Amino acid sequence: MAAESAAQREWRVTGMDCGSCAAKVRGAVERLPGVADVDVALMAERLRLTLDETRTSPEKIETAVRGVGFGIAPKGARPEKPKGGFVLPDGAFPAAAETPESDSDPDIDDGPAEDAPTSWMTTAKGRLVLGTGALLAAAWASRLVLPAEIAHWVFVLATLVGIVPVAQRAFAMVRAGMPFTIEMLMTIAACGALVIGEPEEAALVVFLFAVGELLEGVSAGKARDSIRALSKLVPKTARLEVGGKTRDVSAETLQVGQVVQVRPGDRVPCDGEVIDGTSGVDESPVTGESVPSLKEPGADVFAGSINAEALLRVRVTKAAEDNTIARIVRLVEEAESARAPTERFIDRFSRIYMPAVVGVALLVAVVPPLAFGLAWGEWVYRALALLLIGCPCALVISVPASITSALSTGARNGLLMKGGAVIEAAARTTHVAFDKTGTLTHGKPRVTDVWVLSGSENDLMALAAGVESGASHPLGQAICAEAERRGVGAASATGGRALPGKGAEASIDDVTVCVGSPRLAEERCALTEDLRTRVAALEADGKTVVMVLRDDVPQGLIALRDEPRADAADAVTELRNLGISSIMLTGDNPRTAQAIADGLGIEHRSELMPEDKVTAIRDLTADARVMMIGDGINDAPALAAAHVGVAMGSGTDVALETADAAILRNRVTDVAGKVRLARATMSNIRQNIAIALGLKAVFLVTTVLGLTGLWIAILADTGATVLVTMNALRLLFFRPAGTPEPPERIGPTADEARSDHAAATT
Repeated sequence: MAAESAAQREWRVTGMDCGSCAAKVRGAVERLPGVADVDVALMAERLRLTLDETRTSPEKIETAVRGVGFGIAPKGARPEKPKGGFVLPDGAFPAAAETPESDSDPDIDDGPAEDAPTSWMTTAKGRLVLGTGALLAAAWASRLVLPAEIAHWVFVLATLVGIVPVAQRAFAMVRAGMPFTIEMLMTIAACGALVIGEPEEAALVVFLFAVGELLEGVSAGKARDSIRALSKLVPKTARLEVGGKTRDVSAETLQVGQVVQVRPGDRVPCDGEVIDGTSGVDESPVTGESVPSLKEPGADVFAGSINAEALLRVRVTKAAEDNTIARIVRLVEEAESARAPTERFIDRFSRIYMPAVVGVALLVAVVPPLAFGLAWGEWVYRALALLLIGCPCALVISVPASITSALSTGARNGLLMKGGAVIEAAARTTHVAFDKTGTLTHGKPRVTDVWVLSGSENDLMALAAGVESGASHPLGQAICAEAERRGVGAASATGGRALPGKGAEASIDDVTVCVGSPRLAEERCALTEDLRTRVAALEADGKTVVMVLRDDVPQGLIALRDEPRADAADAVTELRNLGISSIMLTGDNPRTAQAIADGLGIEHRSELMPEDKVTAIRDLTADARVMMIGDGINDAPALAAAHVGVAMGSGTDVALETADAAILRNRVTDVAGKVRLARATMSNIRQNIAIALGLKAVFLVTTVLGLTGLWIAILADTGATVLVTMNALRLLFFRPAGTPEPPERIGPTADEARSDHAAATT
């Protein structure tokens, strides 16, 4: 009964800056009854869980999250400012005073956070930095003009004012069942320093802690901005044609089938098909491709791309929530939930590490004085510094910060990966298996030969086009295109169905007509010696042959040829330079496969059914790490069977949904770029882990030996976190394909087009 009443719920959580923040949100809700499958995405600011509302209401979830200091609002609602975090009393520091407009509703932003950027000085953590900084400066100034005894109490006051909001949050975490947090360690360290007579260091530590928290927030905001920038590519409005006139409407309201106008210099507001006009379109904001793409009637355009030359009329083919940009943003956000194995290990490790550090600090505080009669004050001081050094914030953030930066960089370069687990698997790739049609080749074969056994060529093309009507396979589409070019109407067909790996069949005039491979004809005993000789001759020329059968009686042959992509050979070479072996898996005949493979310098296996491709992938995965590249429905099982499945951006929706990653630009060389990005990310993660653990190891030793104190400890902790985050942000500037040569331009750039258009309208 409980399972029936449980449903998935989603909220937006604001105020999370690092991995430990996400852990606090997770810990606050996962202990509640009726809560399961808790997923907290740091960069997407998302809380998703399965909730049995008969046991816990959504309001209790929101109360629990607010109780540990974060803002929370249901999905789609206006984001909420965090209430319980590091907030000094209103008016405590003049520069932090709220504007009159904000006083009307202090908990709710005037709009979405991403649309209303604010200065760090107006944030809660900014206020804490300014307030504690002013108090610390006042305390140091008092030492110059006041007696030492009075100045001592000014430092105590500065410490207490700064530590109160930290302590409030620490005890909120304790009530939520999370005693081992950085806030609790800070509270213990600051109060302990006051007890042992070190108020100057206590006040300095509180200020440095506030600075570190602010820097974490700023760094997290920068990483989020790189993802949010994707959604801003789509314009807010579109010029919709209605009754022969145009009017501006919200791009979000566009419906499939409507027609919009895109002027030179404007961004395309939807995924659609050009129905009128010819223009160069800059797709670099979406795919990263620097060369403008020529768009003519019948060509597809992406939402967010920029029309560079002439007016285009575009028919909407996808709703706003399903366009290319929306899918990219959704993939990047969902990818955060697919955590890398390294990240999961560090998360488990930190849960043990934190209590262990507290235990070691306790031993450092009591064992030397009790066992060896050493000074209590000195060893308590060292223990307090050890607590601050031991905070695992830098370690926890080391992996997700790198993964998020890599996902954002990949999205900007047309390389989508569904999470950290995919990145880690891609980095370990040793073999790449390619599908042929639509992957290594253009996927747009054309009919080269028509050989008729019965009737005329037009009759044969009509039968074949009737069976292939509505086909998604490139060969079927090529046959339909050839029939249309010849002015031949497709025969009326019913009951059409695909024969995976073999062809298709349908009923025409109550007779079963098949269009399939010579292998299908042989299975149906329709392949004579004369036909076999003719097929062999065509295949020797690198052509793919299909046969048209009517009630298993041959009607004729149709030969097609699909040329390799221009960059296919380069892709194989780049992969070889990366130490990766390549192989082509195809359902095509051995002769055609051999002709393509020889030209690319690649191994191949031919005449593979979909299940045969799966078997081939499993054979490879027995002793290698395999990435599979494909684009069709037939490739979906093999994509799922590989360690990493990559779909070409022009592929079917089934392939894109099944795959772990996608290549939007349809460039085979992007496979090597994806591997390079994955390897750079894992290298960055290893650097981050080394920074986090290395700094802590050094300062743990120096702290126990008494060489470093409290303020150095907090600097080391904050410094490690900031260094790790900044190092991860370097991936935002990584170029997976290297530095390309300046391309030959097609028409003016987008900026030039906008300038020309503005000049023409003034």
